[in-house]
Amino acid sequence: MAEERWYWWCMDCLEQRIKAALFPEEQEDNKLLTFAYPLSDSPLPFASSAVLQLSGSSGEASSSSSSSSSSAAIPPPQFILNYTPRCQQHHCLPNYIDNCCLDDLEVRKSEDPISSVVHEDQAEVSAGIPTDKTTPLETKSTESQYLSNGGTNTYLHGLECQSLTCNFSGSYSCFRTITALAPIARVGRCSYALFEEIASDFLSGYVEDHILGSLSLLIEGKAAGREATNFLSLLGIPSFNDINFPGCIRHPNIAPILGMLKTFSQINLVLPKAPYTLENILHYSPGALKSDWHIRFLMYQLLSALSRMHGLGIAHGNLCPSSIMLTDSCWCWLTIGDNLLLSSKSNSKVDAFRSSSSICCSNEVCSSRGLFADLKLSQPMDWHSTFYRWYNGDLSNFEYLLILNKLAGRRWGDHTFYTVMPWVVDFSVKPDENNEAGWRDLRKSKWRLAKGDEQLDFTYSTSEIPHHVSDECLSELAVCSYKARRLPLNVLKMAVRSVYEPNEYPSTMQRLYQWTPDECIPEFYCDPRIFYSLHSGMSDLTVPPWAGTPEEFIKLHRDALESNLVSSQIHHWIDITFGYKMSGQAAVDAKNVMLPPATPAILRSAGRCQLFSKPHPARRFCTRSIYGRNKESSRNHCQVNATAGEQTIETISLGELEEAAVFCEHAQHLSPVYNFHLYDPLEDNSSREELQSENSAKTKLSSCCNYGFRSVIDVNYLIENIEVDDDGVSYQDLLRWGQKFCCSDVHSEDIANDIFAVGCILAELYLNRPLFDPTTIATYLESGVYPRLMQELPPQIQMVVTACIHRNWKRRPSVKCLLESPFFPATVRSSYLFLAPLQLLAKDESRLRYAATFAKQGALKVMGSFSAEMCASYCLPLVKTTLSDTEAEWAYILLNEFLKCLNPESIRKLVLPTVQKILQATIYSHLKVSLLQGSFVLDIWNQIGKQAYLEAIHPSVLSNLFVAPNKSSAAAASVLLVGSCEELGVPITVHQTILPLIHCLGKGLCDDGIDAVVRIGCLFGENFIIKQILPLIRNLVHSCINYSSVNKPELIQSWSTTALINCLMILDGLVANMSREMIVKELIEDGSCLYIQILMQTNVGIPVLQVTATKLIAACEHIGPDFTESHVLPKLKDLFDELAFSQENTSISGILGGTAKGPRIRMDKEDCFENRMDLVLLLYPSFASVLGIEKLRQCCATWLLLEQFLLRHYNWKWEYTGEPSQITIESTNARRSSFSKGAASDYVPAKMLLNGVGWSIPQSQGKKGAKSFTSNKSWSGHHQTSNTRHIASSNVGKHEPWDWFPSPAYSWEGLDFIARTGGPKDELPWKIRASVIHSVRAHHGAVRSLAVCQDECTVFTAGVGPGFKGTVQKWELSRIDCVSGYYGHEEAVNDICVLTSLGRVASCDGTVHVWNGQTGKLIYVFSEFSTNSAHRVSPSNNSLKIDTDEANALHYNSTSIGILNNAFDGSFYTCMHYSQCIDMLIVGAGNGSLRFIDINHGQKLHLWRSKCNESSFPSLVSSICSSGSTKLHTEGANEFPSWIAAGLSSGHCVLFDSRSGNIIASWQAHDGYVTKLAAPNDHLLVSSSLDRTLRIWDLRRNWTSEPVSFKGHTDGISGFSVWGQNVISISRNKIGLSSLTRSADEEGEHQVTPQYLYMADRESRNMSVLSSISILPFSRLFIVGTEDGYLKICS
Repeated sequence: MAEERWYWWCMDCLEQRIKAALFPEEQEDNKLLTFAYPLSDSPLPFASSAVLQLSGSSGEASSSSSSSSSSAAIPPPQFILNYTPRCQQHHCLPNYIDNCCLDDLEVRKSEDPISSVVHEDQAEVSAGIPTDKTTPLETKSTESQYLSNGGTNTYLHGLECQSLTCNFSGSYSCFRTITALAPIARVGRCSYALFEEIASDFLSGYVEDHILGSLSLLIEGKAAGREATNFLSLLGIPSFNDINFPGCIRHPNIAPILGMLKTFSQINLVLPKAPYTLENILHYSPGALKSDWHIRFLMYQLLSALSRMHGLGIAHGNLCPSSIMLTDSCWCWLTIGDNLLLSSKSNSKVDAFRSSSSICCSNEVCSSRGLFADLKLSQPMDWHSTFYRWYNGDLSNFEYLLILNKLAGRRWGDHTFYTVMPWVVDFSVKPDENNEAGWRDLRKSKWRLAKGDEQLDFTYSTSEIPHHVSDECLSELAVCSYKARRLPLNVLKMAVRSVYEPNEYPSTMQRLYQWTPDECIPEFYCDPRIFYSLHSGMSDLTVPPWAGTPEEFIKLHRDALESNLVSSQIHHWIDITFGYKMSGQAAVDAKNVMLPPATPAILRSAGRCQLFSKPHPARRFCTRSIYGRNKESSRNHCQVNATAGEQTIETISLGELEEAAVFCEHAQHLSPVYNFHLYDPLEDNSSREELQSENSAKTKLSSCCNYGFRSVIDVNYLIENIEVDDDGVSYQDLLRWGQKFCCSDVHSEDIANDIFAVGCILAELYLNRPLFDPTTIATYLESGVYPRLMQELPPQIQMVVTACIHRNWKRRPSVKCLLESPFFPATVRSSYLFLAPLQLLAKDESRLRYAATFAKQGALKVMGSFSAEMCASYCLPLVKTTLSDTEAEWAYILLNEFLKCLNPESIRKLVLPTVQKILQATIYSHLKVSLLQGSFVLDIWNQIGKQAYLEAIHPSVLSNLFVAPNKSSAAAASVLLVGSCEELGVPITVHQTILPLIHCLGKGLCDDGIDAVVRIGCLFGENFIIKQILPLIRNLVHSCINYSSVNKPELIQSWSTTALINCLMILDGLVANMSREMIVKELIEDGSCLYIQILMQTNVGIPVLQVTATKLIAACEHIGPDFTESHVLPKLKDLFDELAFSQENTSISGILGGTAKGPRIRMDKEDCFENRMDLVLLLYPSFASVLGIEKLRQCCATWLLLEQFLLRHYNWKWEYTGEPSQITIESTNARRSSFSKGAASDYVPAKMLLNGVGWSIPQSQGKKGAKSFTSNKSWSGHHQTSNTRHIASSNVGKHEPWDWFPSPAYSWEGLDFIARTGGPKDELPWKIRASVIHSVRAHHGAVRSLAVCQDECTVFTAGVGPGFKGTVQKWELSRIDCVSGYYGHEEAVNDICVLTSLGRVASCDGTVHVWNGQTGKLIYVFSEFSTNSAHRVSPSNNSLKIDTDEANALHYNSTSIGILNNAFDGSFYTCMHYSQCIDMLIVGAGNGSLRFIDINHGQKLHLWRSKCNESSFPSLVSSICSSGSTKLHTEGANEFPSWIAAGLSSGHCVLFDSRSGNIIASWQAHDGYVTKLAAPNDHLLVSSSLDRTLRIWDLRRNWTSEPVSFKGHTDGISGFSVWGQNVISISRNKIGLSSLTRSADEEGEHQVTPQYLYMADRESRNMSVLSSISILPFSRLFIVGTEDGYLKICS
């Protein structure tokens, strides 16, 4: 057999050949397909594969990302093209492709249009030959012939396997095996047209859509094709088989080969480019695999793919992290690229060829062939030997740095992660080792040299996240600027500057060095072409004066890199760029702290990779010169004075060698080993082939006997195969499994070696470093000693890994054995069965249909909440705003199913962001309307609580009423707001609904938003309208009138006009639901009548006057003629007088706009409204109809002038017919102004109010009881008679719910028309007035603690009751009534927590009592000294008394600050904190420890102890808080590790890792007792103390850094509460306001300004000592408890 040749091309040649193969000469400028960068496993810029980017495609990228989406722009799709040689002799794949192509196979070089430009000895590319026909891989004839022979024939359609080492001669014929591995590949001659078809099919999701459709039909119970059954067999349904019938369906975990394109001498495989590999994840984002479950799920996918390959009788042969591709959603694709399809089973020949061949471009006329000819690099690389070659001077600095770049993942051609080299000179003078001038200090990074130490220190000390370096050591901008003269202009415009300015690029090397803070690129050491410009407008890069030509510069520059001076310092640069100075204190000292990524857990394919954790040894010898320097001159630095003697030289050498050996041992992970056969002793080839031939025969025989599937697979069978949540994997189960798998049958050693690689990968995922390196694998093979790293693996993982790497390959478990082992919990199998079909290359709508249909059949419910949570991250990205109506129904079903199956925390994290995006979309969405109209929002409310609803959903609902929303979604949002307001209560409704809507008046609020304000007022009743809404409207009207009276920009005037009209529309709706007396009192008599005040303005617009007049007439009709005559008409006298005398002094031509016209007769009054005088036509006839002409004339002294004006200009006169005139009030009220069509008259959403939302039984804000929305306060009030409304209002007493809540109008300054337009979802500022609204006596003694329920309608107070016993009271804020309490404590209660998960309350008096918050019934009592987990209280006993000798006698001192103990026992509980994330109660004890309590099962769990250097008196835990709040994080927000903080009485703070319990940090936070801790977000900790300071700790900074400390209180701070960025602290009888973001004053200090709480009259002060505080954020209130037992509500 002729010797195989392996082809490598440089980047330029590879790009040219690919373009020549894909594009004919006339299409070479095709911009749709671009060459991105090459893919190579070599440290040199040579490759045989490349990434191609498709910039314009008709299909949608719906399949490549599987189930991932992002709000950011979707990047152009990328494809991998494996451009590899075509071997003609006895290779099955070329023959297979030839047989699939129906064209003439006799293609000659003379037919190749590009042969004239390719060297004669080069492989030819048949780029110009048209591909008329391509054939699919499966045809009816081949299928039938295959089945007729049991699938064992090796000759089909002329395809005959003549190779004894064929990769595909396993269980089946070559044809069937290749087809099974690449069933969707399009085969044909290489051309752009075929490539475009392949890409289009892939992007449109057409390739495998029929399979997912068939599976959906099967789940729906309809007739489905065989594709569904065949696909399920690949997933292990009914079970995994070692031998599978090779159908023509791709396994979802095998990378899809989309095309096989042939030329005369090449075969090109086309694959989609996955964004990551497992190697990327291990290097750059190991935290992306978030948990042990995710690792097992990934391994299950990998094994499932191997089961397919092993079932075909073939092995992968090169399984390693780089061969495992990962999609955005972390779905696994196992690559079966050129190493499998294009080589024989024995890869040793290829490996030997690669290692022995010189690495250079295969194009013999390429100008780059000589650039790297002198290098000694080899393939594959072994870092251990490479290091020693460099260390001893046999390898150049340049080569060694290239290898380090490769190990760090840096790539030639990829400008975002380019190969990096150090600058070694500044080009000011010619490099000379005898002269220090011009040499760069390699002990400092280029960034540090460019920025200076002073600037870096300032950046580090002032940054929110301390760092010195904010960018990569070699950015894309720098790389493209360096290569500007060689790169296409479109690349420069994208990476550097959108406008091409050639003069802005540095023109000389010295200027380039000074300009950039980035490091160098290899081209400046090896390639003189980089100096020559390809662009006419850009000059060549000028070399320094000491180098005459670019070629000479490259030689001198390379000599400088290899010089003795650089060789003696290069290890410092390696430490900074790749080594230990990238992290820890060494990075701080080197000023090399990198800004961490915003999202550490996100998948990344690039990043800074730290290769070494120890200092890199200095080089022992210099490299022998490659430019002719003699051997002696290259080793001058190693010579020593002869007088030193040989002993000195030997001692130095031994020390250096020992240092190098230790360093090399710690860096063995850089040479990972995954393949057992690479180090297996050589065996006799004949015996091995005989063994594999025997195994193959057994396999084929088994395949013939075991062919067949389960006859019926339907949805019920699938549901049965979904396993429910289990309790995890037990070690005993794995032990039993380990005793059984030895009986499994592994068919060949190659397959067993795949299992070995699986064990190595599994171990590396847990260790974050490879298990084997060349040294440890050799030791293991020789003596059976496992690597020391095995001891670091968890026991279960260690057992599985041990089984997989067994020295005897026959004893290793098969893939089927591993898949069915107890190592994989039921949740992994269930999730895989549900998710695998979603990874098919199908359309998004097909995926959505499948997921919704399967979920509706109960799949998510059966698999349990945990598996459903794992599936949600794959499924929910399919729910988009741009869905058809049918797809919207599927999306609604899917969201509903997840809502039923997920726990509240998962709903917050996964479902709510999806719902927010849908509700906030500005375009029409059928799904949005469905979510707003149905019961979905109510279900969310019930699942996550009111607080989470208000934070996440409520602002999104409001956004649908702002700026031209869709009518359907606006109407649904309006009804939803009205339906939810009674459950929210008055304070929250006012601040979270009414105020945001009124804030948008004039700025785009739609008619349904106005409708919502009116309906909410009607729902709560007349008192609410009068007290809450009318003052806001009144303030806004006055504000608009003031704006209209001064000169303002046109836009502001327009806003003001629209706001006035909106206010009038709201008033019109409210008036219809108020009694006549209240209308007169509030709108007419109170001060100045709003209507009259607007009409008297001469600067307001005509539309405002028109609407005002119309609404005034409507109000007068409502109150009747008597009230109109006595209250309205006198106020109109001035207006009528003004109009009457104005018309006398104004000519007819002036009135009519300068045109003399005759009388206008019988015209519509609204249409003819042109100026202010037209008010006469609107008002006078209408009031004549309401009052009668005689009463009107009696009250209006100018009636004659007005009637003459109407007769003269409108031909109007009063007719005594006993009926209203033809222009009457009916016609006026029947029409609405053109500026507010349908706003107040057509309340279409009212039809949906009662039945459209699902809020059928809201919780009353007063006394409890079922109460529906069909009450008197519904919109039916529009049709009530005045008498009915009057009676209803007269029955309202002083104790109406929320009667104490004041109107926000007193502190609201109206609209700011000058400010930027904001939507209703924008946060309105909270202006704290420090005013006591209401006060009530809560306890006989001090109020020790407060706990506010999430609904902000219920408050629990803990204090001292009669007999100094602890009591807990429950208060309903709507009426300030104590509705119940708990009285089972014997001692003073020092802390209280509301446990939101079960509606329970926990209170602490030294022991912890857990009781029902509704009934007050005791459930558990926990004490640290009890032996049992908890005392379970029997139903007959509502209280439990602890023995007196065990009681915790805790008493506060007179200042309510510290805790004193007469007989203190450290086992008593002192404080509590409820962590909603983990649903546990964390209790602090008197001995400084933390106890975790499972409140659901009544069990005490683990105990964490703080280790602080304390005095002899033990420090008790005085306060606890935790991160990981339930608040939603914005996309892309920085994720910080979860933690639990404990404050101690000594002033210390201790920070625990919430996952392990390890102490992260412990420090002296205060000089006194820590009274309170809080976590506003995941990286901030706020603490207060008796030392009178409030401090804010940024946990991302070093603990030695100073916190932000607020001073100003004159007494100790007894507590505080945080809302947003605001902190309210209490000290004796004063409060202090501070901000988390407030800057320091001129002296660099942060001050708190204490202030008294004033009573409502703002005259008398509160003199009670404040003991506790809590904020009601959505109600814009805060409550305080006092030492004298009062509960005070403040604003």
